[in-house]
Amino acid sequence: QVQLVESGGGLVQAGGSLRLSCAASGRTFSSYHMGWFRQAPGKEREFAAAITSSGMITHYADSVKGRFTISRDNAQNTVYLQMNNLKPEDTAVYYCAAGMNILGYIATRSMYDYWGQGTQVTVSS
Repeated sequence: QVQLVESGGGLVQAGGSLRLSCAASGRTFSSYHMGWFRQAPGKEREFAAAITSSGMITHYADSVKGRFTISRDNAQNTVYLQMNNLKPEDTAVYYCAAGMNILGYIATRSMYDYWGQGTQVTVSS
């Protein structure tokens, strides 16, 4: 069982930066691949970024590539999402998720086992 708690969301102007954190409970955090998804009003939840359990491999949606960076600290049971050059279209609730047997499907929402409650990111123009 893994519990996830996101933090770091807020209101920022276009071009600004935010860093999201996701703190995980449990002693098996380092066994889980981690992802960040986002959901804008009226839209489906979509993949943003993911990182393998070791942190060696990362994967990004085309819409955030070059602007967002996912990282993790297994000693601190935390995964991060550094978001730079934010755009109004990045406005969404951001969720972190954990999954174990998802290699090859790391961008697929349904493959993740645990989800946080989400944190709101609002980018003003």
